[in-house]
Amino acid sequence: MSGHSKWATIKRKKGAADAKRGQVFTRLAREISMAAREGGGDPDSNFKLRLAVDKARANNMPKDNVDRAIKRGTGEGADGAVLEQIMYEGYGGHGVALLIECVTDNRNRTVSDLRRTLTRAGGHLGEANSVAWQFQRKAYFLFSQGERSQDELFEMAVDAGADDVLFTDGEVEIFAAVEAFKSVSDRLRAVDITPEDAELRMEPTTTIELSPDDTVKVMRVIEELEELDDVQKVYSNVHVTDEAAELMAA
Repeated sequence: MSGHSKWATIKRKKGAADAKRGQVFTRLAREISMAAREGGGDPDSNFKLRLAVDKARANNMPKDNVDRAIKRGTGEGADGAVLEQIMYEGYGGHGVALLIECVTDNRNRTVSDLRRTLTRAGGHLGEANSVAWQFQRKAYFLFSQGERSQDELFEMAVDAGADDVLFTDGEVEIFAAVEAFKSVSDRLRAVDITPEDAELRMEPTTTIELSPDDTVKVMRVIEELEELDDVQKVYSNVHVTDEAAELMAA
């Protein structure tokens, strides 16, 4: 987990999100639209929408963009394209399992883009449940430790229902059961902690460790997938060591 955290931190510091801000806004808008479609356009009563809007604000997404995304989800917007959320499964080479979360208005385009990227890397798309059984959905939070002690944060997280708390390079990661998502989120909000990341995500039940060079090759494929327009998130079961994360940074 440490290597994953280190690589995520490196990417933020390199300003990858800023360099692709338009793409980031597109993904955030789709996330907002899907949340509004599922639970309505009021963030106060739609918890998933509130999280999506909070994430958009943290990325300095303009309010007009947020409002348009909500209206698109509730059917009030002028854009008639129908978005659907799909989880694709496959392998990214070296036996690494991938779950690829997409939001698209054109399945054929999405599948074509995914297949081309994976095939070029020696991987392939799989059938339903070919790799999903190797993952479980977890609540996840990431934020800066700041001036708070590890003991204080650990106790607070566990009291709110967390299963695990990790401290890495001044950052805190909280993992919890899906059912504890709201209780942990509310507890953080109550003590004025705004997570950089707060989501339900797929975590591997077991990981595989490759050589640093092969790990980098797989992570490059994941980065290529993440750059595709319809891809929201990519989850893998590769164990990223600190050495591999440093190679990626170089």
